Amino acid sequence: MEHRTRPAGAMAALFAAGLLLAALPGCKSGAPGAADEFAGVTQFIQNGSFEEMDGERPAGWRPRRWQRGEVSFDVGSPGRTGERCVSISSEAGADASWVTSVPVRPYSRYRLSGFIKTENVVAGTGRGALINVHGSEAWRTPPVTGTEDWTKVEVEFDAGANDGLEITCLLGGWGRSAGKAMFDDIELSWLSGKEPAPPRAAIDAERAGQPMSKYIYGQFIEHLGRCIYQGIWAEMLEDRKFFLPVGEGESPWKPVGEAGLVRMDKVRAFTGEHTPRVTLGGKAPAGIAQGELALVEGKEYVGRIVLAGDTGAVPVNASLVWGEEPGARRTVEIRGITTAYKTFPLAFMAGASTESARLEIVSAGRGWFKIGTVSVMPADNVEGFRPDVLALLRELDAPIYRWPGGNFVSGYDWRDGIGDRDRRPPRKNPAWLGVEHNDVGVHEFLDLMRLIGSEPYITVNSGLGDVVMALDELEYVNGAAGTRMGKLRAANGRAEPWGVKYWAIGNEMYGSWQLGHMPLADYVRKHTQFAVAMKEMDPSIKVVAVGEVGRWSETMLAEASHHMDLISEHFYVQEKPGLLGHVRQMPDAVRRIAEAHRKYRAEIPTLRPEPVPVALDEWNYWYGPHVYGELGTQYFLKDALGVAAALHEFARQSDVFDMANYAQTVNVIGAIKTSKTAAVLDSTGVVLALYRERFGTVPVEVTGSLEPLDVMACWKDEAKSELTVSIVNPTRRPVTLRIDAGKLKLPRTARLYLIAGDDPQACNVPGEPMAVAVHETADAPFGKKLTVPPLSISLYSFGVGPQYN
Repeated sequence: MEHRTRPAGAMAALFAAGLLLAALPGCKSGAPGAADEFAGVTQFIQNGSFEEMDGERPAGWRPRRWQRGEVSFDVGSPGRTGERCVSISSEAGADASWVTSVPVRPYSRYRLSGFIKTENVVAGTGRGALINVHGSEAWRTPPVTGTEDWTKVEVEFDAGANDGLEITCLLGGWGRSAGKAMFDDIELSWLSGKEPAPPRAAIDAERAGQPMSKYIYGQFIEHLGRCIYQGIWAEMLEDRKFFLPVGEGESPWKPVGEAGLVRMDKVRAFTGEHTPRVTLGGKAPAGIAQGELALVEGKEYVGRIVLAGDTGAVPVNASLVWGEEPGARRTVEIRGITTAYKTFPLAFMAGASTESARLEIVSAGRGWFKIGTVSVMPADNVEGFRPDVLALLRELDAPIYRWPGGNFVSGYDWRDGIGDRDRRPPRKNPAWLGVEHNDVGVHEFLDLMRLIGSEPYITVNSGLGDVVMALDELEYVNGAAGTRMGKLRAANGRAEPWGVKYWAIGNEMYGSWQLGHMPLADYVRKHTQFAVAMKEMDPSIKVVAVGEVGRWSETMLAEASHHMDLISEHFYVQEKPGLLGHVRQMPDAVRRIAEAHRKYRAEIPTLRPEPVPVALDEWNYWYGPHVYGELGTQYFLKDALGVAAALHEFARQSDVFDMANYAQTVNVIGAIKTSKTAAVLDSTGVVLALYRERFGTVPVEVTGSLEPLDVMACWKDEAKSELTVSIVNPTRRPVTLRIDAGKLKLPRTARLYLIAGDDPQACNVPGEPMAVAVHETADAPFGKKLTVPPLSISLYSFGVGPQYN
């Protein structure tokens, strides 16, 4: 067949039309949709010669840095065959690309080619100048280094189950390269391919694996963004202890009246370094206010304020204001203030619903007054927590929660979070943006675990912290009432120890971004020091070590496996073009870690009699704009499909993983999203809650030709009287699946829990109807042949005969 180049604009229009056709209700597109039209098209890549511009960039292309460093991205002239080419240059060395996303036909072979011109390119720790498919180190052209005229490079590869790729024109590659590289005439050619066989699943219910640990459904909460404050915790005010000077920079507090009448006083500060002091002239009211508070009409709000001042300042008025008209406020008139700090209660009822209310604290008297701290919460808070979020946490039913970090923990002093909540010092978050109020500490976290019926999993600071700090925290939490720290705990309101079982020593200490990062050999010694001391103090605890697949995990296991009960691993994946690749990367990441640890178990002698299970205590998608505060990304139906596929993989790898903690729970790349007045399970949270409640726990063998589906089956429990079969379809078309269950007789109907939609970008937003939800059918058609809806998770459950008991 003759290969002809199709114009880039026509290719883009063709792809868009294909997607539109697939999304239209009632329309059926054959596998793989519009991709059939791609066969024989030479130029898959839009604007591969960089002639079409979109502002200052080539249309369809974007620059991306893979590592920090000085780098220049340019569009040069002339190109190899036209007026333009793109270039990347760096004197010090860079790992950077021009990137474009390309729809492709899955299960096909391709040739990626292009031309590279170089000026003084030095490979350095990278490879030089090359063209590659992002995410696969094998799918890359040979590199070009030195000074070379236009040189053609190419590579052939099998795309597998990918319906979209990111093509990169790269300087560096797995390291940094210096010099200047120019790129032009980039092409992606389809060579061959065939449709996969219709999917068939063989379920052998008699071949059962190791039961899944309940801790696979764990969660992780960190002091970051709106996870705790403005998320789980009900406090409505930001910076309620005045870490930031009133009226300056990012402070949410503004002066009322003349700005000069409010200053930060370091003499007898109530908590932290300073306290706002208001000087009064006896004329116009003066004080401070915080706006952008959300109220619900008829709802009650309660709180407290700590004041000190002259008697001439009486009364100080604390007002909740929801409008500028007379009567659009409720005021608490406070008398009885003295020069000593004193706490006064607050109570209001909102007269209107708004997201722009404010709290005013003012006086029209004489003299001065200080505001030590102030708090306002909805009156329906439960021990300081939001009841709507608590309800969703109970729905998630996670058996264990990791806390307080994360990167945060490496700079966190747990002692800041105990004692009188109003007196706890505010701090700059040591790892992230914003202020750490220290309103939520050990007591509050463990109260939360009691309220939702989950186990705590505490990380100690092995970054900037030392063994003494860790032992003090362990004794405070688990020590008897007569111990030194047990007495302090009792003085703070808790006589009985909590008996926390799981303790992590540090977080990601392999990373240069981590506070207290050190060389591996030094950290092995530090971990061992922590573990020995903590186990000596409380032999009942389970210790989790820091791991990272590769040299770090291998060395930790080889040299310190006797000083750990589990080893931690983390992974995050980003958005990938196409649905198949976006979903598949989740189970691939789980399997990669499992396979690495099986290799360690086979090769490290100390692991053969007693392997160390893995705690995958951070895992998730992480991409997109921050719409729910810092790292507050929105998740979509396509992400829910990937999380379900990852849970299938956890079942397949149940002999390796003893714990997994979805990161994180609320707002921050979270399973729950909140506004100031509403909360909802995000799409990924819907899946986690469904699988926790309905998916089986004893995996059985599933084999066969399953592409493009992900199929897994599990006995509901070890009684083996109920089987669950779960299927993820990441395509835009219905797929027929044939099932061979061997001796197991399949019923004609089964209970079905279905999550599906026609838009992979469907999402759940607080205060709006859920677009991604579970739909239950008691008697859904079942048997040896199933039609699996597009973009769906189908979890079937049915009872079986006594022969499997």
